[in-house]
Amino acid sequence: METVEILPELYLLGFEIGQAYLWCDPGELTLIDTGVAGSGEAIARAIRSLGRDPAELRRVLLTHCHEDHAGSAAEIAGWGGGGRVQVLAHRLDAPVIRGERPPLPPVFDDAPAWEEELWAAKPVLPPAPPARVDVELADGDVVDFGGGARVVAVPGHTDGSAAFHLPGPRVLFTGDAVANVGGRTILGVFNRDRTRAIESFHRLAALDAQVAVFGHGEPITSDAAAALRAAAASTG
Repeated sequence: METVEILPELYLLGFEIGQAYLWCDPGELTLIDTGVAGSGEAIARAIRSLGRDPAELRRVLLTHCHEDHAGSAAEIAGWGGGGRVQVLAHRLDAPVIRGERPPLPPVFDDAPAWEEELWAAKPVLPPAPPARVDVELADGDVVDFGGGARVVAVPGHTDGSAAFHLPGPRVLFTGDAVANVGGRTILGVFNRDRTRAIESFHRLAALDAQVAVFGHGEPITSDAAAALRAAAASTG
């Protein structure tokens, strides 16, 4: 697993497929997404490599229910005997994360043809073991890290997709609502509802963000809002 510093407080944890993010506040850590099932030990090693202790992890925020984002949530929620690490997710994806119902597949009716071809060719990932969700989030909620992270509901990829915006440091975690691959900022792929996904993209583009980080692709570390606005304007 690759560990990349984006800001002194923010690190990208890169997996073979997708990525998670570690936010470092004094005395406590917050993990945004968890990678596929079995990633917990690699995440713990990454935390130690930064001179921090996995016991400092206070919360896991999940941007959505898919296995490359929530796969290790159950494992990490059990660090320290279980119950100490809070798991937070949007209320509409929480039942999937808990294993109460299966994730729904994407709908390609309005998507470019290449998306369905990419879906057919993608590797099969291990399913995410059911994980508890301690806090069900809703649009506008504020989570206590990074000076206050605002929850931004971004339905479309899944019904309960959520982004997290830190107004103070001007950082935006988009999850899979947006991707930034090969120097191109684009609407995230494999959506349940492309129309709602585009609306969510425009909502994120209106936020004040200097830094944007994505479920897939390279971070934007300067004037991210301008890049998001330009990409959203060309998406239809």
